[in-house]
Amino acid sequence: MTEAERPLRIGMVAGEMSGDILGAGLVAEMRSRFPGLQVEGIAGPRMLSRGARSLFPMERLSVMGLVEPLKRLPELLRIRRTLRDHFLQDPPDVFIGIDSPDFNLSLEESLKQAGIPTVHYVSPSVWAWRRGRIKKIARAVNHMLALLPFEAEFYREHEVPVSFVGHPLADEIPLEPDSLSARRQLGFEPEDRVIALLPGSRGGEVRLLGPLFLQTARWCRQRRPELKFVLPAANEARHAELAAMLEGYADLDVTLLQGESHTALAAADNVLIASGTATLETMLLKKPMVVAYKMARLSYAIFSRMLQTPWVALPNLLAQRELVPEILQDDATPEALGAALLQYFDDPLLYDQLQREFTELHQQLRRNASSRAADAICGLLASRETNPSHEQEPGG
Repeated sequence: MTEAERPLRIGMVAGEMSGDILGAGLVAEMRSRFPGLQVEGIAGPRMLSRGARSLFPMERLSVMGLVEPLKRLPELLRIRRTLRDHFLQDPPDVFIGIDSPDFNLSLEESLKQAGIPTVHYVSPSVWAWRRGRIKKIARAVNHMLALLPFEAEFYREHEVPVSFVGHPLADEIPLEPDSLSARRQLGFEPEDRVIALLPGSRGGEVRLLGPLFLQTARWCRQRRPELKFVLPAANEARHAELAAMLEGYADLDVTLLQGESHTALAAADNVLIASGTATLETMLLKKPMVVAYKMARLSYAIFSRMLQTPWVALPNLLAQRELVPEILQDDATPEALGAALLQYFDDPLLYDQLQREFTELHQQLRRNASSRAADAICGLLASRETNPSHEQEPGG
């Protein structure tokens, strides 16, 4: 087989569910252009369904906070070392790290030094905290794929090759979601008042936020007995944990789901949600939300001192102002969260205004992201073929 006939090989590492969604879209797009495509690294269920090969379970990379990963550090270092050796011995045409910057950037730096083109998909929050990381990113990455427009501007200012690709969820979710169909699917009536509870996808998040969210639901229902709740679990393990928690809340009308977070969000009137990528999906589904988060006390003390932006929730970051409440750490009490949730039922003008704002942000992010990401990757590969020593990649 000649070099021209050899199938394109991509190394790809996704560390959590949001990365798996991005990776699956990108794998599908690249396979449409390169039918014999081979993808290996670390993949979740969506990437696996598109034919990617995973050398380790993705769950092993899903750790939260600043202190907690230290407990798993020997295992994480072993996994990264094994991947590095694997890709150095059998180099892919390009390596793509999807999010998980603390894991992927060091791996990318080693591979780039060996002459393997590297792409990082999803900018680290370098514009928000630890801005000095931009130097490491420049060393590690041939091209950055940014999901959000203000991220691309930051990289251009620091002369790091970048493409703003938009977000695949903005492409997939209709501008006017079908909430009635989602309600019928979950057994809710059109007139029901439903709050979705999303305490996160990681085990640590669910252990910290799950009880708080259920206490908040109880606080709300004591004031609004008609309220119903839907609680989607990210996977089987989270489902078991949440089912055990619910044993102490028999007074609540809670529909516990395994997966189906999209349907749960679409069916809800408003949402209590952990800060993270799911807030973007909630915004794209045009659902008012209250964003909450708790970390281990030491992790939060470190994180809060390093934060260089007034917001953590993606809708607020995109709007560059507070569209939705952020209630964090010690401020996140059932009373504070519950009062913010009930406000949406009491103020229909606020509800309508949010719908309009969310639609405008949705349109900004609707850019056919997987196709634009694939364009950038193909441009990088073409520039390397034209001039293998060439280090300047096309901007976006």
